[in-house]
Amino acid sequence: MAQWMHQFEQWLRHIEQWVRQQPAEQLYIAIAVLVIASTLLILLHNFNHSKANTIIIAGLSGSGKTVLFYQLRDGSSHQGTVTSMEPNDGVFVLHSEVEKDKTKPVRVVDVPGHSRLIPKLDEFLPQAAGLIFVVDALDFLPNCRTAAEYLYDILTKGTIVKKKIPVLILCNKNDKVTAHSKEFIRKQLEKEIDKLRTSRTAISAADVTNEYTLGLPGQAFSFSHCQNKITVAEASGLTGEISQAEQFIREHVKP
Repeated sequence: MAQWMHQFEQWLRHIEQWVRQQPAEQLYIAIAVLVIASTLLILLHNFNHSKANTIIIAGLSGSGKTVLFYQLRDGSSHQGTVTSMEPNDGVFVLHSEVEKDKTKPVRVVDVPGHSRLIPKLDEFLPQAAGLIFVVDALDFLPNCRTAAEYLYDILTKGTIVKKKIPVLILCNKNDKVTAHSKEFIRKQLEKEIDKLRTSRTAISAADVTNEYTLGLPGQAFSFSHCQNKITVAEASGLTGEISQAEQFIREHVKP
């Protein structure tokens, strides 16, 4: 210990001698750079730890994510739009709140549902205050397995679990007579996820695709078992009936 203290004292003396040898101008510049760098680090730290204000819209292609994005922003379906190949990323006051005072803008990101573009979701999760997973209630059964796989991957992501990011499963196109109910969709997704967690748990531990496991040992999977809050609601992007989506957003991004 004494030897270490002696070396430390020598190191301090060397620094003191070096400082005395430097021109005053260079010392002032060095101090200024240090202050600026420290300030930037503090601002960056605060930015990264500021309250999340982003709502992510995810789901399979054709489920109506982009229609929902435009309804939230403009109050229009944009005639049904087309499948997005790039994220729709905007900061705006919800259209239903434009006439109100002191409303807080929300950042909404519509992530493309194409399988090659789904990984883009990870770019936005650190800022997420909530995630809306859009399901096509009209053509649900043919896509049930694929939707469950996507949802399973979302619910087992480290960021989702650690931050307990709330998820709204939004059953879209419920204005159609043949659309499935939210209760039916919930039960079917739970059944498929239960099958998935069994099959994926059996895979070698070398497969680290999913960061967390779902459900309780010995029990059939239920969304109520998740550490983050999962709710199921209905909507119709084309007719503009998206009140439950707006309620979810305002619950997690306060005005």
